[in-house]
Amino acid sequence: MENVLKLDRVEQYNDLVHYPTLHPLVSVIDFSQCPLCERVRFCVGFYTVFLKDVKCGDIQYGRRTYDYQEGTLVFLAPGQCVGFDNRGVKFQPKGWALLFHPDLLRGTQLGRNIRNYTFFSYEVREALHLSEQERRTILDCLHNIRHELQHAIDRHSRTLIVSNIEMFLNYCVRFYDRQFITRSDVAGKDILARFERTLDDYFLSDKPQT
Repeated sequence: MENVLKLDRVEQYNDLVHYPTLHPLVSVIDFSQCPLCERVRFCVGFYTVFLKDVKCGDIQYGRRTYDYQEGTLVFLAPGQCVGFDNRGVKFQPKGWALLFHPDLLRGTQLGRNIRNYTFFSYEVREALHLSEQERRTILDCLHNIRHELQHAIDRHSRTLIVSNIEMFLNYCVRFYDRQFITRSDVAGKDILARFERTLDDYFLSDKPQT
């Protein structure tokens, strides 16, 4: 695949954005602490979640194109690719990223259930757009994971890190459900409004009713 970086290890992505590696299998990146980055296209060998705090333009995600707005979460599973049309352009990234390698989940309950988090699939019809309160919840989860990464690694580290990642993902499930319900409610109200307008047009019309 032409001009596509293959990133198999978490450390490789950290190096790409000039961010320190605190753990070989997981990273929480605060992009405000990164220098200018170059827009590239890359494929990952680990799970990745991006939260952007700035509009980045259209992002190529699988065969889809998303308008990558502020407060948007985008999810990548191992083997997936992402990138921008205007590759090579430098920009100041803002927002956060959570990266975790499948090896971190090996033998855990989350590892057995990770396929159930279907937002890691290319087939998801839309990116997750967060409310301000939801964004604060997501950031709290990321800060908790980063706190564990900054702690000296001991026999409890993996359990606590995986538990916090699982909580993060479960909140994402809740927020996706909210987004789906909200969109469905809006669509339902729109259909109802159009139906009521049709009835009004029918009964208030001067034409004879048949």
